[in-house]
Amino acid sequence: MITTLSNYSVEQICEGFVYNELEGKGLFGLAGTLTIQPEYQRNYIYADGKRDVAVIESLLKGYPLGLIYFNKVSEGSLEVLDGQQRITSFGRYITGKFAIKDENGMQQYFSGLAKDKQAKILDSKLLVYICEGTESEIKDWFKTINISGVPLNNQELLNAVYSGKFVTLGKEKFSNSQNSNVQKWSAYISGAVNRQDFWECALEWVSGGKDNIGDYMSKHRFDDNIKEVETYFNTVIEWADTVFLDVESEMRGLEWGRLYEEYHQKSYNPKVISERIQALYGDPYVKSRKGIWEFVLGGETDTKLLEVRVFDEATKKATYSKQTRSAEAEGLSNCPLCALGNDANRAKIWKAADMDADHVAAWSLGGKTSPENCQMLCKTHNRAKGNR
Repeated sequence: MITTLSNYSVEQICEGFVYNELEGKGLFGLAGTLTIQPEYQRNYIYADGKRDVAVIESLLKGYPLGLIYFNKVSEGSLEVLDGQQRITSFGRYITGKFAIKDENGMQQYFSGLAKDKQAKILDSKLLVYICEGTESEIKDWFKTINISGVPLNNQELLNAVYSGKFVTLGKEKFSNSQNSNVQKWSAYISGAVNRQDFWECALEWVSGGKDNIGDYMSKHRFDDNIKEVETYFNTVIEWADTVFLDVESEMRGLEWGRLYEEYHQKSYNPKVISERIQALYGDPYVKSRKGIWEFVLGGETDTKLLEVRVFDEATKKATYSKQTRSAEAEGLSNCPLCALGNDANRAKIWKAADMDADHVAAWSLGGKTSPENCQMLCKTHNRAKGNR
């Protein structure tokens, strides 16, 4: 790869600056010859009133913004390889998209700044490396220079590696914060739209797991549509919407793609499901509320999903002492189930360390995690008992 060091002023970069407010990204600059956010770049994430403001304050103080890298696509055509966030920040400021506070705490848009301060920003020099190389070289360099700063997450890197029409369409649909469906999707998906979390989720569902996303993107890189992704994603969301009438915060981030594959062919009564969800949601013995939905879908058999509260040490010690005293007096094992047998363990007194606390009446059948419902069983019988 060939690199050439050049100098540009902020004013030159911002000539013909275009920012798409709807998609939240800078489009063009340098009199139309510079593509600010090529397909492999992540969305603009500096619009937080802190990082974008810091860029402008740095220019006003005469601080360097650091090296910027352009990729030379062809003669008279450049694209930003690294520096998109900084360029978009000062481009947005100069075109009146946000304000900064002056030394008196007053909000100042660029148009309201003193002429000397405007000139200081516009005349600021930027060191820019112009890079020329093959697609593979450019993509490898892009990943390398993005190790520092705000690092690219895995999906942003995959977008870079498999850039093309497929990724562009996917980002337009799933990485657009102005999409009216985002609020609905947010009931099931955690993360930030502009950091590709929704796009990643859609790909994870349709490909069958995060480990399969790269292969799926590779196969579909040159597709001119994302219909399969959209259809599957919407199907999963609509299924969850139909089965579950209530929306709870713990639903966000569950493996809805996997849950759909495992349970969508079963029939459910949404009203009954809602009643069970609410009952479990209010159950003080349920430690993991995030497991409630899969627990109910699976017929309420796998209590490990709920991490039902266990008996405390004081209860276990008291129950062990009571059982052991009674067992020794009767000449039987202190494990009630061993005492019912006819083998050598029928009269065995187990050590506390070799026993587990167990619900006499299983929690799933209404039993409480209370001293009255506690019994100590040898580990073998406790594992075998389950919810019987």
